[in-house]
Amino acid sequence: MARAITLIRSASLSDVAEYAYAATAPADSRLIFLAGACPLNGDGSTAAIGDYAGQALKAVENMQAALTAAGASLQDVISTRVLVASARREDLVAAWEVVRDSFADHDVPSTLMGVTVLGYKDQLVEIEAVAAVLDS
Repeated sequence: MARAITLIRSASLSDVAEYAYAATAPADSRLIFLAGACPLNGDGSTAAIGDYAGQALKAVENMQAALTAAGASLQDVISTRVLVASARREDLVAAWEVVRDSFADHDVPSTLMGVTVLGYKDQLVEIEAVAAVLDS
């Protein structure tokens, strides 16, 4: 399947970031805007309470389910925003490493943010994403 996403890197920007700095999708691609993927189990309970990495993994799994329902995959994601309910850099990094590893070589432009609180009881991580696909 042809992919719509082109990841863009710039030699004038630091290569320390573990993601591309920009991405494009052609005009004829279908954009998919995902709600924030939360670390919720099928019964609505919060998964991996107290575990930033565990919640990030569950959020990625839920994001993959939403992408599949929309006819897409992680390889079609054009950008992400990872929200972590913490002021500690270590907690943000723990969540980020799971997200980064889930995307592997498809290192889309991403923003990692520490926030005060998220919407569900015991929720520590949420991942927003936009994807683009070329329909046949």
